[in-house]
Amino acid sequence: MMRGMIWLLLLVVGACGRQPVELQDGEEVVRRPNVVFVLTDDQRADAVGYHASPLLGIRTPNLERLAAEGARFDAMFVTTSLCSPSRASFLSGLYAHAHGVTNNFTDYPADLASFPRRFQEAGYSTAYVGKWHMGEADDAKRPGFDHWVSHAGQGEYWDTTWNVDGDREVVPGYYTEVVTEMALAWLAGRREDEPFLLILGHKAPHGPFVPAPEHAARYDGVPIHYPESALALETKPRWVAQRLTTWHGIYGPLYGFRAVFPDASAQAVADFARFTRSYTATIDSVDDSVGRLYVHLQERGLLDDTIFVFSSDNGFLLGEHGMIDKRTMHEESIRVPLVVRYPRAIQAGTRVDAQVLSVDLAPSLLELADLPPLKAIHGRSWAFLAKGEDGPWREAWHYAYDYEAQFPYTPNVRGIRTHEWKYIRYPPGDGGVDRHRAELYDLRRDPGERVNLAEDPRFAGEVARLASQLDVLLAETGALPDEMPVDLGVRQDLPEESIR
Repeated sequence: MMRGMIWLLLLVVGACGRQPVELQDGEEVVRRPNVVFVLTDDQRADAVGYHASPLLGIRTPNLERLAAEGARFDAMFVTTSLCSPSRASFLSGLYAHAHGVTNNFTDYPADLASFPRRFQEAGYSTAYVGKWHMGEADDAKRPGFDHWVSHAGQGEYWDTTWNVDGDREVVPGYYTEVVTEMALAWLAGRREDEPFLLILGHKAPHGPFVPAPEHAARYDGVPIHYPESALALETKPRWVAQRLTTWHGIYGPLYGFRAVFPDASAQAVADFARFTRSYTATIDSVDDSVGRLYVHLQERGLLDDTIFVFSSDNGFLLGEHGMIDKRTMHEESIRVPLVVRYPRAIQAGTRVDAQVLSVDLAPSLLELADLPPLKAIHGRSWAFLAKGEDGPWREAWHYAYDYEAQFPYTPNVRGIRTHEWKYIRYPPGDGGVDRHRAELYDLRRDPGERVNLAEDPRFAGEVARLASQLDVLLAETGALPDEMPVDLGVRQDLPEESIR
């Protein structure tokens, strides 16, 4: 037998979840998996076709195929529902107060460990292609990536100016299609025996939503009204009703879809309908992109050796509780899709109901790839859950959002979610238990969070218990109590370009 590299794939698949092995100069060597991580912007959990009640009846056949052939996580949450902090948590495994990216203008710390750095240190070829959205004005290559294709700020749905490894150029075309082409071009240059990590960051479905022409009219026939919870605000904190006429309320400008605002008329629902249809239609192009990546990997014989992950940086409120945008701890804001396909370790059709978090992705990918873990992080690996194995897992977790002076429609948020309850408080307050500034929901009986029980004396014990448990969780992660500004006045004069 000739010396040199002889690739003999021995498909060692099964419940043990071992990696495939190869023979190299007569010795068994574990073949390292590739990783493709596709991250969207503002995609809520029901904006996928495999959801039990898909938004506007959306069909996403390529995401549905990934879910059918891998694991879908039906209780995936972000620990901060804001783009930059959440993206930093995906990379680092840390809560925002620990990694330091607590707003949409702070860059990922250059000296902070991340899972891409671990893969690069292990000899992987690494690439970031698409929307980075940390460090608003800086499009320079970030640590951990050999190949860099991104842009400053939000980018444009059409004809974005890209930084391709230091060279800036306007690339004509629709963002989702352009970013997919650039990712495929990089993949095409990888050797079959060279492990790689690709992160593809989509702009969609971030607003102002601009669907691709072929998808623009897809939901025109779907009737749309304000959700039932939009005006059922009697038990909510006062600031929730204050949001109605702002950038983040259903009577506001709707990211430019409403020319004259605030508008509480019946006719204004038509603007909201266009807004919602356009949001949904941008996701159809994302699904097309996932399909193209899948086919490329399949045709190269790399698909089954690739951990293929799909998720989003945060959810998005589409009228629930009278709100649009994100930031709050309501389900539509914090719950996102997560699908992972990797048949070497994950059985097709696996469904995970345990509550997993954005901070869990980094340790999970590193474990699946058998790479050294990140130290002193908050996340936990869900690899054993994806493999269908039993073991202890979290029963509760905490959420945090820090008030932004330029977006004063949402106060500071600190909250806890268990399988059965959600308690949210808005510091400052009387130890965080000021019932006029808190929300409590029985998620078993009220999954739509319509009735806030925080002021109901029958649930005073539950409020106290959850508030105490929240304090413990905050302390365990090293979080400090945060105080919001005293002036809670709601501004309506922010320019459209400030929307994030």
